[in-house]
Amino acid sequence: MISVEHLVFEYPTLRALNDVSFETKAGTITALVGPNGAGKTTLMRCIAALERPLSGSISVNGFDTHEAPRAVHRNMGYLSDFFGLYGDLTVRQSLIYAARRHGLSDSDPETAARRVGLADYLDTRAKELSRGLKQRLGIGQAILHDPKLVVLDEPASGLDPEARVALSELLIALRDGGMTVLVSSHILAELEDYATDILIMREGRIVEHRALGVAAEKMTFRIELLQSSHRLGEFLSARDDVSNLKVDGNVAVFRAANGLETASSILADAVSIGLPVCGLAPLHTSLQDAYIAHMRGEKVA
Repeated sequence: MISVEHLVFEYPTLRALNDVSFETKAGTITALVGPNGAGKTTLMRCIAALERPLSGSISVNGFDTHEAPRAVHRNMGYLSDFFGLYGDLTVRQSLIYAARRHGLSDSDPETAARRVGLADYLDTRAKELSRGLKQRLGIGQAILHDPKLVVLDEPASGLDPEARVALSELLIALRDGGMTVLVSSHILAELEDYATDILIMREGRIVEHRALGVAAEKMTFRIELLQSSHRLGEFLSARDDVSNLKVDGNVAVFRAANGLETASSILADAVSIGLPVCGLAPLHTSLQDAYIAHMRGEKVA
C-alpha cells in the first residue's frame, strides 16, 4: 500500500528524514512511533504529497507522490494533528462541504455520519462538539471519498479515555471495511488496542519495523517451573526447534519453530523428564514492550 525508498527531506537547518525506506501492506494498521522531533509528521506529510522530499520516492497504492499527487489524494485520507473545522457549520454541512471538495456532488451525509458515529449530531455545529466528536468529524471528512489509505497524525491527542476507546473501535471498523491505516501517537497503550504493525523512528531514520499481534504470539512462548533448575536451559538449548532462548531462574522465553505444535511437544517432553512445569503460554509482545526495548537497545524476541 505504501512504499517509501531512500527518502531524504531537509529543512534549512535540519535533515528531518535520512534515507527512510519501508513498505506497509494493505489491510494493516501501522503505528508510527518515536520521540518528539523524530520526523513522524514530516514523513506523514511527504506520504500525503504535501511536502516534496529532497530525494527518494514514495508510492501510495501504486501512484507516485511526485508524479501523480492528485491520484495519491484520491486514494488517501489525511488528518493532521492540528486539523481545522468550520465551527459555524453543522456536522451535515461540514460533510457536504468536504464531499464537494473531493468532487462528490451526490454524497450522502447521513451515511457518512453513521460511519463515524455522528448520526445523532447531524444538525449540531462543529464548535459545539466535544474534542472526541470533533476528531470523528475530522476523520469523517477525510474518508468521505472512500480512500484506500488513511493517515492520522496524533488522532488521540487531548481525548479522554472513553473517547480513545471509541476512536480505537472506529479505526478497527475502517480497517475491517477495507482501509489501510497509518497512525502516529505518543500514547502507546492506546495504539496497542488496534495496531497490527509498529514503525519506530529516531532522528529521521526508521530503526524498527515489525508485525505485532497474533502471528508473533504463536511463535514466542514463556515456560515457568515451580523452582529453578539448570536442566531447563539444558533441555531447551538442546532442541533444534527452539531459538532466541533466554533463561532467568525458573523462567525461560523462547521462539518455537512451528508455534503451538512445537510448544505442545516441548511441554510433553518437559513433563516426561520430570521438569516441574507450572505454566507454558504464548508471550504477547506489546507495542510498548517493543518500543521501550528498542529504545534501550535490547533485542525483542
